[in-house]
Amino acid sequence: MIAESACIPVPSELIMTFAGVLAGTGKLNLAMVILMGVVGNIIGAYIAWAVGRTGGRALVLRYGKFVFLRTHDLDRAERWFDRKGQAAVFIGRLLPVVRTFISLPAGVAEMPPLRFGAYTLLGSIPFIAALAAVGYAVGSNYQVFVKDVQYAGYIIAAIAVIAIAGFIFKRGRTNPTEISDSI
Repeated sequence: MIAESACIPVPSELIMTFAGVLAGTGKLNLAMVILMGVVGNIIGAYIAWAVGRTGGRALVLRYGKFVFLRTHDLDRAERWFDRKGQAAVFIGRLLPVVRTFISLPAGVAEMPPLRFGAYTLLGSIPFIAALAAVGYAVGSNYQVFVKDVQYAGYIIAAIAVIAIAGFIFKRGRTNPTEISDSI
């Protein structure tokens, strides 16, 4: 959970669900699974927040052109995050994929650390508890569950790849000098 929240794409959905399965079979305690998942999530989130806070804007300005980000995009994102950052952190913690990366813009926007931690905690508890509870309910039937969920994972991955490809295609059609000049 620390790695996932520190922007390393480790699937928390599998980690917490499997930990819930182990709790459902009596090998772990469900309350401790949830507690450790939340603690790991908060630690990893602060790591990513610190990266965003210490080097985020400078890194985007320096290397953003390689992923088609312009200064204008960063300015717009920072303005949006200034207005909606607290809700973004809370809601972002409830959403797969978004939850992995929401700490970076919070750090770049210099969201106060205690406020960031509070919204991270509040958003993490229901997500982590739900995953662990699903695993707990599945218990020893987890192999059937994993097979069914695998198909949903393929669909989500395909949608993500299409969205990223569309973004790159759209940005790739922009004049390359315009992108590098704006960064």
